[in-house]
Parts: sequence; structure tokens; C-alpha cells
Amino acid sequence: MHGIESRKKTYVEAVVDIDPDGRQRPLAIYWGDGRCFVVDRVLESRRAASMKVGGHGIRYTVEICGRTKHLWHSDDGRWYVEEIVPGNAGAL
Repeated sequence: MHGIESRKKTYVEAVVDIDPDGRQRPLAIYWGDGRCFVVDRVLESRRAASMKVGGHGIRYTVEICGRTKHLWHSDDGRWYVEEIVPGNAGAL
């Protein structure tokens, strides 16, 4: 089946700017293998639940390398993404 992707929750290290009012703005994320991805811009932030991998917190809709992605700041203080699991599309 095309268009169905399996995903997993992957925790990442985030570089975040915090303004004097306590608002957070993610600047970059570090993948587990050391790669760094700069957040070009934050398009939106709002409280939401992740229906794909479970969990809830603040969902940041960000642009990284010209692509729109979601970055989550969970209620337990950790940052994660919904990583696509390669080669597992449509698996049951």
C-alpha cells in the first residue's frame, strides 16, 4: 500500500531559545548518530496529542531543510520526533 508509513517515537537532543516570558523556540535538533538539523523556522506551536506514536505535549510544526516536520516537547520535558521506520510501510 502506498502512503502508509510506520513510525516510532525517537527522542532527540534539542537546542532551544527561551525568552524572558518562558516561551521556548527550538533552534536545532541532534539525532542519535550526531547529525545536527537546524530549524529554519517555527511555523506553529500548540498543545496536542501524537496519534502516530503516542504521547502528548507541545507540538512544534517546524521547517528543517525546506521540509515541514513535527517536533514534540513532551510533558516529561523530553523532545522527540515521529521517525519513519524504513522498509516497514503498511506492515501489520
